[in-house]
Amino acid sequence: MSIRINDVAPDFTADSTEGKINFHEWIGDSYAILFSHPKDFTPVCTTEFGAVAQLAPEFTKRNTKVMGVSVDSVEDHKKWKRDIEAFSGAPANFPIIDDASLEVSKLYDMLPADAYLPDGRTPADSATVRTVFIIGPDKKIRLTMSYPMSVGRNFAEILRALDAVQATDNTPIATPANWVQGQDVIVALSLNDEQAKEKFGAIDIKLPYLRFTKSPAK
Repeated sequence: MSIRINDVAPDFTADSTEGKINFHEWIGDSYAILFSHPKDFTPVCTTEFGAVAQLAPEFTKRNTKVMGVSVDSVEDHKKWKRDIEAFSGAPANFPIIDDASLEVSKLYDMLPADAYLPDGRTPADSATVRTVFIIGPDKKIRLTMSYPMSVGRNFAEILRALDAVQATDNTPIATPANWVQGQDVIVALSLNDEQAKEKFGAIDIKLPYLRFTKSPAK
């Protein structure tokens, strides 16, 4: 079964670099980002984990926890963390879970259910494990992004998408193309003009179905 927007994120319990973790309990009342990788000690993934380590204060400001998934053992993860920290110059203090069994990769539909990947597999064998999931405090999937092995993830875009998800949560607005924090937002079509003015104040009507307003404070 595919993982879709607004599905409840599948729960799991797994060993990690921070000990045994139950995913839903670990999320608590925070947002969460689950980002997956096909193998430890791979070049693109090392730069990505380093980027996450450097951005730790930004995720904390957004009440967001980050968890890495890689299809290797905790023992390998701990060795790899030394490389990540040496490369990035920042501590990698987020958990990386042991998915050597591919349980989480299959649970989140990143591999075929019948995938058989024997010991000695290469990153190419698990190349599809290159997905980002943004999950809300209600444990529902809010956004997914998938990347090929050759394309490093843009964590500025992941932060921007997280900001947009949080800005629009439980508020009748949407964000336009290329939106960043502080820019105007789109009024949802669920409100007519009078309701929109009552809720947000001034609105800028570009088209009958495209109305902008100042981004409301959260």
